[in-house]
Amino acid sequence: MSRSVAKHITLKQVVADTVGDYLMLIKMRLTSLVVFTALASYLIASGLSFTGIDLLLLAIGGFGVAGASNALNQVLEKDYDILMTRTKGRPIASGRMTMSHGVMFAGFLCMLGITALAVFNVLTAFLGMLAFVTYAFIYTPLKRYSSAAVFVGAIAGAMPMLIGVVAFTGTMTWLAIALFAIQFAWQYPHFWAIGFLGFEDYKNAGFNFVPTSEGQADHGIATSSIAYAAVLIAIGIVMGVQGLIGMIATVLMVVLGLTYLWYAIKFYKEFDIASAKKLMFSSLLYIPIVMLVLIIDKI
Repeated sequence: MSRSVAKHITLKQVVADTVGDYLMLIKMRLTSLVVFTALASYLIASGLSFTGIDLLLLAIGGFGVAGASNALNQVLEKDYDILMTRTKGRPIASGRMTMSHGVMFAGFLCMLGITALAVFNVLTAFLGMLAFVTYAFIYTPLKRYSSAAVFVGAIAGAMPMLIGVVAFTGTMTWLAIALFAIQFAWQYPHFWAIGFLGFEDYKNAGFNFVPTSEGQADHGIATSSIAYAAVLIAIGIVMGVQGLIGMIATVLMVVLGLTYLWYAIKFYKEFDIASAKKLMFSSLLYIPIVMLVLIIDKI
């Protein structure tokens, strides 16, 4: 009896570990954010006129493209991930999964994701592939050389907004551009807060996307955080003036932008771990709350 129980426990643990490795390979939390923003932007564009199959296909498409991008990212950064405390436990970096397996899995996910997006229209599939290529083959290697990687990463990271809207409209609209601009601008304070918190780890591993001054993170990243947080306020106002959203949604977007800006200003003034953490956590709340506001605005 005890041997069969031991075998059962061992098999259960193996399955759990394997599933855990795959979730880590696709960076499940990041992939979930991609799926969420794509679905949210679709709901906003459609005015909540949708079918279950539409949302399922879009979720599969976003999951496939984001998962493939993150998996290939870990394949390409294997030798760098192993040098950082935060990433050395990843399946490919630790050797629990081979690079060839990671590549094949990324290929499968990419094919699945693009196929699902192509059901909507060709432009949606093109944007999905563009996001994949930009993240995996431009942003990933550029992180080792220049802060320009943040700009490229922000483009790739904002693609889900375009994908969600275009999946419904079939064409580029001002709403698509506005939502893209929101997620693009949002990412700068988010990126810089994370870059500041992990600066030593990134530097030791050979990543150079955080600007430096005298061997430390340059204070300019805090200035940049303020600028882009302010841009978010302006985007909310423009969307209201252009009639893309209602007055209440406009006011709420301005309030949310001001809150984000306040944390960016605190980061600028204090420029320490505590203020960077507060900015990072505020960034994690900003996007889902804004999306919720815009969805409710369409009801």
